[in-house]
Amino acid sequence: MASDLDSLMPPDLPRRQHVRIEGLWHRYPGTDPEAWTLRGIDLSLAQGELVGLLGPSGCGKTTLLRLIAGFEHPSRGSVAIDGRVVAGPNRWLEPERRGVGMVFQDYALFPHLDAWRNACFGLRRGQDSSRAAWLLELLGLKGLEERYPHELSGGQRQRLALARALAPGPSVVLLDEPFSNLDVEVRLRLRSELPAVLSRCGASGLIVTHDPEEALAICDRVAVLRNGNLDQCASPRDLVQRPATPFVGRFVLQGNLVPARRQGDHLDTALGRLAPLDGQHLQPSQDEVLEALISPEAISLEADGEGDAWVMGREFLGRDWLYQVQQGSGAAAVQLRLRLPLEQEHHRGQRCRLRLRRGESALLFPERQALVAL
Repeated sequence: MASDLDSLMPPDLPRRQHVRIEGLWHRYPGTDPEAWTLRGIDLSLAQGELVGLLGPSGCGKTTLLRLIAGFEHPSRGSVAIDGRVVAGPNRWLEPERRGVGMVFQDYALFPHLDAWRNACFGLRRGQDSSRAAWLLELLGLKGLEERYPHELSGGQRQRLALARALAPGPSVVLLDEPFSNLDVEVRLRLRSELPAVLSRCGASGLIVTHDPEEALAICDRVAVLRNGNLDQCASPRDLVQRPATPFVGRFVLQGNLVPARRQGDHLDTALGRLAPLDGQHLQPSQDEVLEALISPEAISLEADGEGDAWVMGREFLGRDWLYQVQQGSGAAAVQLRLRLPLEQEHHRGQRCRLRLRRGESALLFPERQALVAL
């Protein structure tokens, strides 16, 4: 990417308003009347903002993109772009008239067109092509205009797909897992460039991903979807510090949910005693069972031939280990994730004992909420 983005900025880029999605419901024709792919989604994007759509497969992420782009019709609710309703009751605007750019997972470039003609493909007849030239330079593709897609690397093809989406000057760019086919080094470099490119183009971005690390790393806000519901939309910091539901805590933070009971000012768990997170004002009765969200770093592991836990598996993460551990057996068994330093090496099948590190606190949820959310 060019080093001086401001010097490459076209002087006549218009400022754009935000995108607004209100009460959006969707169900595919011919499916069960209760089989909603999206349920009452409310979401907005500010100019130049990058919002991540995060969630497991089948939660409705790509469907939401298709509704904004105009490839699907909403069952209820509305979509507005630049203050203009493009989909809603008695209102429908064709995809080509919405001012939306789309970047697909498989690039969707035209193999019979060179890079320059691919970049200019979405321009209207008579529209100035200098913006396409600016984007190719901005995205590090200057000098490759005469190459065909098969002559470009994966990273170059993805940059070209982004240039083509941005060349017509869209208000919003929709990206459907655009980095999933790239190797790790190219993926990291390209995703770090994306927010700056969108900002310089005055476009809002909505990027689908199933990778929490990716969403938290590059997005201004992250919207977490679960079974068609929007569980939470917040900044990465707020999402990490205050997950709104047990699902967000488990999926985004890879946290552990363990049963907890009130004991005076503290909570007792099978791992030890906990304090509620500062500022959390749950006042459960003495007998009410809660679910405590505990981070993988908050639990220590010691080899113990008489312990009540077993190492089920482990992953090498470069700087530490991620262990999968089962505590207890039968209906009372709890699956836990632990992150431990490299020098604390344990093996699959090893019996052990788990403890909470001193001074740890936890975010609490009523057990009924945790059961519903997960």
